[in-house]
Amino acid sequence: MKFSLIICTYMRPEPLVTLLNSVNIQSKYPDEILIIDGSLNEETKKALDKNNFKNLNYFLVSEEDRGLTRQRNFGISKVNSDTNVVCFLDDDTVLESDYFYEIIKTFQDRPDVIGVGGVSLNQNKWKLQESSGEYNKNKYYLFEGYFYPEGLRNVVRNYLGLASDLGPGRMPAYSHGRTCGFPLTGKIYEVDLLIGMSMSFRKDIFDRIKFSKFFEGYGLYEDADFSLRTLQFGKNVINTRAKLYHFHDPSGRPNKFRYGKMVVKNGWYVWRIKNPNPKFIDRYKWNCITILLILIRFSNAITSSTERTQAFTEALGRLNAYFSLVFNKPHHIR
Repeated sequence: MKFSLIICTYMRPEPLVTLLNSVNIQSKYPDEILIIDGSLNEETKKALDKNNFKNLNYFLVSEEDRGLTRQRNFGISKVNSDTNVVCFLDDDTVLESDYFYEIIKTFQDRPDVIGVGGVSLNQNKWKLQESSGEYNKNKYYLFEGYFYPEGLRNVVRNYLGLASDLGPGRMPAYSHGRTCGFPLTGKIYEVDLLIGMSMSFRKDIFDRIKFSKFFEGYGLYEDADFSLRTLQFGKNVINTRAKLYHFHDPSGRPNKFRYGKMVVKNGWYVWRIKNPNPKFIDRYKWNCITILLILIRFSNAITSSTERTQAFTEALGRLNAYFSLVFNKPHHIR
């Protein structure tokens, strides 16, 4: 089974080289690596030229192809015709040595699967339950003998009866699902949503759908939109043996006001992809949770010791987008 790796990057030469060094030591190596660079300079190309990465093809895209969604679609157009699987990684990730082996094995063993994602080790907060432990279910999420400490937003949602009634990676009818991921059980779990840092799809899916033109620039939640639309063709799963690290490099990210706007606006769009005609209760819960999260971000501006300005700016962006939805709801653009 041949597979191609697409890495879309923007002004991050050092994290990209670090990622590629981890690709170099993989037990199963990509048949081709496509670097789709939207940078405004040639620093990334210079960094790559100093190294020797096998099967690598580099593309510096122009303004018309810049932005995560456009760069991903550009990369897909350059993939070899005999490729079976297309893998996507964020440029600020680092892989464990068997990452690709586990991804490809999942596709080989599960013909019903259309998309596969991995697990970020440095973001994994799951711990084994203690036999004598007592866990407040409003403060901890319990799953297969593990527990996950809920953040403030989920603790409040639990007490208010607004928490998701589905497992991790599943999107309820009112959106706002659980984002805690999975414990490292070694199992494979069926999900609705794959995360852009680590997602792979059978190549033939791209003959049917592409990444949506709605998501421009930074493209928050474009991965959720795409993985939801793949479900009409097969299943999405998370393989907890496919491990990597995601470091969330701050370079190339939008300002907090714009980020806050995208959280609400793009979140609304993805919700309607999953549930185009929500019932009253679904609308009620989506609005309640959205307002609650805005209020929590405003409270962070008071309680945080290090990120008060960022929290306040993001909250303003969320509030701006929320009111804009009253008058200007996004159209579904493929």
